[in-house]
Amino acid sequence: MDLDHILRVAVRAAYESADVLRSRWKQLSSIDSKGPNDLVTDADIAAEKAIIRTIRSAYPQHGIIAEESGPQPGASDERWIVDPLDGTVNYAHQVPFYAVSIAFARADSVLAGVVLNPVSGELFTAQAGKGALLNGEPIGVSPEIRIADSLLATGFPYDRSHGFDAMADRLLRCLKASRGIRRFGSAALDLCFVACGRFAGYWEDRLQPWDMAAGALIVREAGGRTTDFSNRPLKPDGREILATNGRIHTDLLDLMGGRTR
Repeated sequence: MDLDHILRVAVRAAYESADVLRSRWKQLSSIDSKGPNDLVTDADIAAEKAIIRTIRSAYPQHGIIAEESGPQPGASDERWIVDPLDGTVNYAHQVPFYAVSIAFARADSVLAGVVLNPVSGELFTAQAGKGALLNGEPIGVSPEIRIADSLLATGFPYDRSHGFDAMADRLLRCLKASRGIRRFGSAALDLCFVACGRFAGYWEDRLQPWDMAAGALIVREAGGRTTDFSNRPLKPDGREILATNGRIHTDLLDLMGGRTR
């Protein structure tokens, strides 16, 4: 398997998706709702088609799991995990903070990942075992060893009709313990900001695989650590993530309230 070629295809697909998103910025013809606060726009759909077209032209036998069109089985255990627009609510409200996220996996292992910020032009990439890059330059996680010195990030689930108290309790504990918390609205970029040292830690629950597959690999390849809230390895169908620089991971697990000792 040529992971270098796979990564090049992912990068090309991300840029093509970004072109679609930029062309439709402030010119949306439709905004629909998939659930409470969970939006989909015509830009999501068009950008996803551009990604799938690029992947299919290079690897027609691979499976694809995409946010808007769902799973498309392939002829092997190799598949792509695609979010054409991570941060749709931001995009729909003309908040310029969103991303394209594309990961490649074999069986249950993510082997390559790309996250592109179409607004800033920042391109985060990683291959398993080869480190993480930002616009072609190596990146690494932050040096903080204390939560008190750490800037953290989180996100909130679309459906807040259940589990609100647990979410609010985690937020309050982390807010009291840390230097501060940011909530930007794109899980993929939050993970990449952990990878390049802007945040020391990030957590969120009720995510989908396409929200975190690429970003989680980029964190690990940058020297960070990813688990669920109970310190278990991430699963392909997992719904929660804690990503840190590794140095504050144990202490942040305690603040999550679910660490397995």
